[in-house]
Amino acid sequence: MAERAQVTSFEAVESFRADLIVFLARARAALEEASDDVLRTRLWVQNDQRRFWEGEARVRYRKLEEARSELFNAQLSQFHESTALCLMAVQRAERANREVEAKMAVLKKWGREMENRTDPLVKQVTQLHSFLATDMKRAVAYLDQVVKSLAAYADIPAPGTATAAARAETKPASEENKLP
Repeated sequence: MAERAQVTSFEAVESFRADLIVFLARARAALEEASDDVLRTRLWVQNDQRRFWEGEARVRYRKLEEARSELFNAQLSQFHESTALCLMAVQRAERANREVEAKMAVLKKWGREMENRTDPLVKQVTQLHSFLATDMKRAVAYLDQVVKSLAAYADIPAPGTATAAARAETKPASEENKLP
């Protein structure tokens, strides 16, 4: 029988624990980055793009009004050549306004759809982040205790050898010198 317990691979558990800690740090960072990307995209669609296209609608509407005003002035002055040019400018400005209206409609649709599509996924990411922060933290602590227990166990002599070693230490010196 061996003189002490044969525990030789608790270093593997310690290595796994260290790798788990590194994984948790990287996974949390990746999940936070993904959540931030979703939030930034949502804000971009709902705020930045909406403001941009509302401003663009005002600019294009002003251009349409100016084109209509020029067309009206050209019609009053009876210049057929300039009337045709002004009519084309009005049509171009009307197309630009329709384009802005279409973009704003698409933007509203994206805003609604984005929330409907991303909310379940964001919820899953949040749950995973919570799992990593709580349950996996407990797992790391448990592995730490396992390593300590295995290290303590490795220092204990094997059963049966402890009593023999203890007897040998307590034998009187006079008995050791006697020959059988």
